[in-house]
This record gives sequence, C-alpha cells and structure tokens, in this order.
Amino acid sequence: MVTRRMMTTRDSTTLRQMLPIICASTLGTAIEWYDFFFYGFLAVTVFPVVFFPTLDPSVSILAAFSTNFVGFAARPLGGVFFGWFGDRIGRKATLAATLLLMGSATMLMGILPGYTAIGPAAPFLLSLLRSLQGIGVGGEWGGSVLLSMEYGDDRHRGLWASWPQTGVPIGLALSALVILLFKSLFPGEAFVGIGWRIPFLQSSLLLIIGLYIRLRILETPLFALVKEQKREVRAPIIEAFRHCTPEILLSTGARFVENAPFYIFATFVIVYGADKLHLGKTLILNAVTLAAIAEFFTIPIFGYLSDSFGRRKWYLTGCVLMAAFAFPYFWLMNSGTSALFVLAVLLSLAVFHAWVYGPQAALIAERFGTRLRYSGASLGYQLAAPFAGGLAPIIALLLLTGKGSLADLGLGKVVIDIGSGSWQAVAVYLVVLSAISFVSVLGLRELTKADISNPAVYKITEAEVTLAVADRV
Repeated sequence: MVTRRMMTTRDSTTLRQMLPIICASTLGTAIEWYDFFFYGFLAVTVFPVVFFPTLDPSVSILAAFSTNFVGFAARPLGGVFFGWFGDRIGRKATLAATLLLMGSATMLMGILPGYTAIGPAAPFLLSLLRSLQGIGVGGEWGGSVLLSMEYGDDRHRGLWASWPQTGVPIGLALSALVILLFKSLFPGEAFVGIGWRIPFLQSSLLLIIGLYIRLRILETPLFALVKEQKREVRAPIIEAFRHCTPEILLSTGARFVENAPFYIFATFVIVYGADKLHLGKTLILNAVTLAAIAEFFTIPIFGYLSDSFGRRKWYLTGCVLMAAFAFPYFWLMNSGTSALFVLAVLLSLAVFHAWVYGPQAALIAERFGTRLRYSGASLGYQLAAPFAGGLAPIIALLLLTGKGSLADLGLGKVVIDIGSGSWQAVAVYLVVLSAISFVSVLGLRELTKADISNPAVYKITEAEVTLAVADRV
C-alpha cells in the first residue's frame, strides 16, 4: 500500500534508491532501441539487396527507408494503445508488454525469407514486422520515462527522467558494434546471406533479461496512489485530448529539433559519408559508435543542468544552437579529413542532440497529471515520429540528390523531382526543424519546479483538486 510517507520521498530521493528503477527503465529501453536501430542500419546496407533486389541501387535504398518509415508511422498507434493500458492498468505491466512485442517482432525478422525465396511477400512481411516494432517502441517511451520520473523527486526530475533517454545511445552503440562484429565474422556475401540474421535471433536473450528486471519492480508510487483511490480514468486517450490538446501538440512540435536531426546524424550520415564523401562504412560506424558512447554521459548531464537553469530556457537555447550548427556540421564533414568528419558526428549527437534530448523527457511528461500522464506524454512524444524522425532520412536524401524514385511494384513508378539537390538544402532543413521547435516551446509553461503529484497544477475539475489535496495533508 502506498502511504503518505512514501510520497514525501519526492523531496529527497537518492541515487541509491533510484538505481534499481534506473536500471529497469534504461536497460529495457536500450534493448528496444537496439532492435530498432539495428533495422535502421540494415536499411541502408543489407535490406536493399535482400528485400529489394530488382530495383536500381539508389531506388532500393529509398524503398528500404520507406519500410523504415512504417515503424515510425506505427509509433503513435503504440502510444495510443499502450497509453490506455498504462493509465488504466499500470506502468509496470505495460512496460513488460511493450518489451515482449518488440522482442518477438525482432526475432521473426531474423527468420524472414528474402525476396528471392517468397517474392513481393518478403518486403510486405518486413514492413508488417517493422510496424510491430514501431508499436512496441511507441508504448515503451512513456512507461520507461514515467517509471523513473514518478519514483524520483521533483528537484531532480530532469536528471531522473533523462536516464531512460540514455537507452537510445546505448542501443545505437550496441547495434553499430554488433554490425561491425558480425561483418568481420561473416565477411562479404556471408553477412548479406546469414550474418545479419544472427543478432536478430540473439535478441531473445536480451528480451529475457529485460523482462526479468522489469517484472521485479513495483508500481510507481504516484500511480499506485491513483489505483488505491480508484481514480483511474476510463478513457484516458479521450480525456487527454479533451483537457490537454495544446500540450500534446506543442510537445509534438518541441520534438522536431531532436527527432529529425537525430536520424540525419545517425542514419542519413551513413549514406552521405559513404556515397558522397567516399568514406569507409567502418569509419562512419565507428564515428557513430563513439558519439553514442559520449552521448550516454552528456544526456544525464544536460538533464541535470535543466533542473538548475529551467527546462524551457535550456530547451529554447538548444533550438538556437541546433540551427547554428546546421551549416558547420556539413562544413566539417566536407573538409576531406577523417578527423573532422568524426568530430562533426561527435558534436552532432553528444552535444547538440543531447542538449535537447536530455531534458526532453521531463519537459514533455511533466505537462500531464498522473491519471493521464502515460497517454498524454506518449501522444505528445510519438506524434512527432512519422512527421519528423520517420521522414527525415527520406527528405534529407531527396534534398541531397534532388530526385528520387519510389519502388516500382507493378503499380507504376513514382518519381519525385525537386530540382538540383545539395547539402545546403539539408542544412536549411535542420534550421527549419529548429525553428518549429523553438516556436512550440515558447507556448509551453515552465514547470521545472512544479509538484507533479499535485493535480492543482493541471487542468482538472475542482472536485478532483479537493480530493487530491485532502489526500496530501
């Protein structure tokens, strides 16, 4: 039973108390993002050959990016579906379900036959499994962030909520390292034939570890109190839109400065570095891995600093810095030296992306009261996925080349021609993304020091405020 004494720990939570919670939220998130990023790497290396062998090489990459987009398009569905369960049943059970779904879809990808074996059914099934991955990731983020945030104290909310965010660079680094390892174990055609499948199948071991850790934790104190008082919302998604539509939409806009640039920095950079700069893919993957390792440390640092400087002010500064970095990012990569290319990748992820990604979890999740927090935060976060992150590599590729052809699957070939492309157009794209987020964050309230356990902070009825305040005294 959750007592008032437990609620007072929100004023003085220690790292020792939080360590099991951090592990449960971060390790599970790292496993899911490892699966998700591994697909993204293969989308520009292996999948064009295995699942789109009949297409022109450049078109097959675009087609693989399109199947990658399916995962992003499915993420809002995951946010809606698992957000309902998270606000009705609880954070713990929902997090176990998201991990199980993601792991199962990943293992099935490992045994999926290629185009030469089953024809057009192969890319169709690949897209279906990718959509299941997207649904799993869509439900994962809200639960993992809430797990840390609702256990932690208000004074260090940015720090505690930032730890699940570190699962992203962990997953990114692991997926890059695994690709490098298995490319060396299965050189050349062996990697395209069988080497890429083994890591997918081995993810079952990570799945078991993640489930074991998550099933050992208790429900968060804040939601346990809601359950004890039988104050769960019957239709959390409807109520979230009814009371918090501006917060959801502004949170979505706030993500553009982080979500789209991340996939340019981590995925599009592979195509740009290899095809335009003629750099070795091993060098590029090593640079991304190094940047991901560094970002593991900078994300919680920037989350902690947002507690001191104010999350809104810190995030607005990050939007300005991202826009200012857009052109220097390409200048460094285009310099012709490997060292400056690595520096560009390192700065892009470990500094400019981490600057906004560290405090982002708390910035979004603290917009919503406990009863609607899983649904509201998931919607605000995941609605950006198809419009920002999912389209980013495709848009960047079209802006770079000026022309792209989508897959000819017997329904005619769709050709997109936007004139002469250039890296400058991609840099301008980064500036526009930063501007969208800057304007969005201007519309958000500063809640860095707010008591998120107090319903009076949010837009709810007077009766609910009275009940909640009575429970707190």
